[in-house]
Amino acid sequence: MLARVRSGALMGIDAVVVECEVDMALGLPYFNVVGLPEGAVRESKVRVISALKNCGFELPSKRITVNLAPADIRKEGAAFELPIALGVLAAAKLMEEEPLSRYLFGGELSLDGGVKPIKGVLPLAVAARDEGYQGVMVPAANAAEAALVAGIHVLAVHHLREAVDHLTGEKPLAPFTREEGAPALSRGRLAPLDMSDVRGQADIKTAMELAAAGGHNIMLCGPPGSGKTMLARRLPGILPAMTFDEALEVTKIYSVLGLLGDEQTLMRERPFRAPHHTISDAGLVGGGPATRPGELSLAHHGVLFLDELPEFRKNVLEVLRQPLEEGTIHLARATQHVTYPCRVMLVAAMNPCQCGYFNVPGRKCTCLENRVHDYHARVSGPLLDRIDITLQTRPVEYHHIARNEGEEPTSAHYRERVEAARERQRFRFRDAPGVYCNAQMPTQLLHRYCKLSSKAGTQLERAMEQYGLSARAHDRILKLARTRADLEGREHIADADVRLAIDCRQIDRRSWLHTNTLGGPPPWQGAVNPPPRPQRDSQPPDDF
Repeated sequence: MLARVRSGALMGIDAVVVECEVDMALGLPYFNVVGLPEGAVRESKVRVISALKNCGFELPSKRITVNLAPADIRKEGAAFELPIALGVLAAAKLMEEEPLSRYLFGGELSLDGGVKPIKGVLPLAVAARDEGYQGVMVPAANAAEAALVAGIHVLAVHHLREAVDHLTGEKPLAPFTREEGAPALSRGRLAPLDMSDVRGQADIKTAMELAAAGGHNIMLCGPPGSGKTMLARRLPGILPAMTFDEALEVTKIYSVLGLLGDEQTLMRERPFRAPHHTISDAGLVGGGPATRPGELSLAHHGVLFLDELPEFRKNVLEVLRQPLEEGTIHLARATQHVTYPCRVMLVAAMNPCQCGYFNVPGRKCTCLENRVHDYHARVSGPLLDRIDITLQTRPVEYHHIARNEGEEPTSAHYRERVEAARERQRFRFRDAPGVYCNAQMPTQLLHRYCKLSSKAGTQLERAMEQYGLSARAHDRILKLARTRADLEGREHIADADVRLAIDCRQIDRRSWLHTNTLGGPPPWQGAVNPPPRPQRDSQPPDDF
């Protein structure tokens, strides 16, 4: 007797419908699983047989063959145990097969028949909706996660016997329902870290506000103790809350990796990921023996913070180039091709040299000039092209440190302006699916919403010639100017917005070692002129 049950296998962060074909035929008692199963799936036959026997089902002494189709997709995890057990019962004529065709099934079985939670329930529910199934039957611990997908029935089961009783009609289960209304979303788990904790650096805080308002990448270069890391870790506190669609996208990634908490069904906070500089390229963008998302995808719709940027291996930094541009990661492996989303705000921090004090007034730099060049060369020009704001932080002066509490602007002050700017962008891009902020504007929208006056166009042309900017940098300046106009509540980009966007690129390929001194004025002051070459504060020691 042959029976069919449908489940799902993960391909990237999406689920592909898998048909579990169970054949029970005459022969010596044997249980075989085929269809490219990995170790945990092959072991499932032991747990399935034990669970069925401990639930009181008597199976005939026949040969059982389970085929997981399509056979060219690798099957991983324990989610196939519930559908296999139900297929065995249907093949043994202990229940009808027709009810099994309405749902997708997923769940891990304990030896006594209990149904344990699994990874990737949200993608399974999305696949059921997209493929036209009535719903899903999943472990009770995962039911709230599956219920985030509207338009399907979610059957929550604690035990294998509950699943069988529902499908045979003995004790039907009521579909699981979550509370009405979209769940409340928050701005980030780091919100208690307030911008007022950072003393001084008013111009850098303004730049962080600008980056948050448009989702722009930002890099801070400055001496140790100037507040780079403090500013980066307080950025989530000024970001707006995710939309429900954004939260679903992020939740799918964390569901696939099993990183959702016991009581957590939806990622309500923007992710903040800060990998160590020893991370590998596979750890950053994804991959590895068992292909899985990396830190870049875990920061989707959130912040990826790379501290001590030049200390990352060069091959690790270079793999960022295409994902930062496209917002997706395409991995091609021998057995599969997967795509992971990665629309992130990249926040990078670095010292001006290895000792940290190159070109810092009042401090002695001990680095040879060629070593300073080598240190900066670890960050390539193409990667710099993909960073919208590159600024230098200055040492914090004593009178800023000694300020009383309450004198610095709080995160709430910046967040109010950021939310207003993002609301303008959401209205502007309401007919552009997948575009949530200015940094994500495609070329056709850029031409529509970033028109410049003749004076601003001349100014931008002059800057490109002086700084050797690329076409990509040109587009990013336009997006940054659009964000500045949104922050100020203007429908059209002003000349001052373009000037500020140009000045925010203090560090570029031609001006990497020629930027204004760290004690100079904020970037919003001054015209676009070739910056002077800085003077070193001291010569390296003789014995260096």
